Amino acid sequence: MMTIDAAQSRGARGLLDWSQTKLAQASNLSESTIRDFEKGRRVPSVNNLAAIRRAMEEAGIAFLDDGEDKLGGPGVRMGK
Repeated sequence: MMTIDAAQSRGARGLLDWSQTKLAQASNLSESTIRDFEKGRRVPSVNNLAAIRRAMEEAGIAFLDDGEDKLGGPGVRMGK
């Protein structure tokens, strides 16, 4: 499973129109975990990153690996 970075988390929340609170609820994590991750204060554990990713994927987000899009970097988009 590919990991996600803070920019992908913020971008995915934007596509979903989710607040940090909504993401925290959907991933069963604390709001401070989401806030600190997205501000670059700390990297959550592998399990917490997986929970964030899973919540967003279940809501329709597709995570893009390096080079998977035309711009060449990791990203997010709405799934089909």
